[in-house]
Amino acid sequence: MTLPYERYNSIKRTETFLRDLTDSKKTARIPKHIRLQAWACLRHYPTSYYLDLAATKAPNVFETDSPIDELSLLLHDYEDYKK
Repeated sequence: MTLPYERYNSIKRTETFLRDLTDSKKTARIPKHIRLQAWACLRHYPTSYYLDLAATKAPNVFETDSPIDELSLLLHDYEDYKK
């Protein structure tokens, strides 16, 4: 059974792995098409803010050490509502 903090950490480690794949200094022997695919995966990858937002809204799915405070959460929801 995967725990919420394990799921959150897995997403963060995946981001690090993909970023390393795009860096030729860290992964010198990776073919260009793999680097481009890793970059494409990162293009819309969630930032730490959105992962923390997801963890705040769904603590049973993700767990973070940096939850979003109530005021910021209200402002975010308001901005989404205006769209």
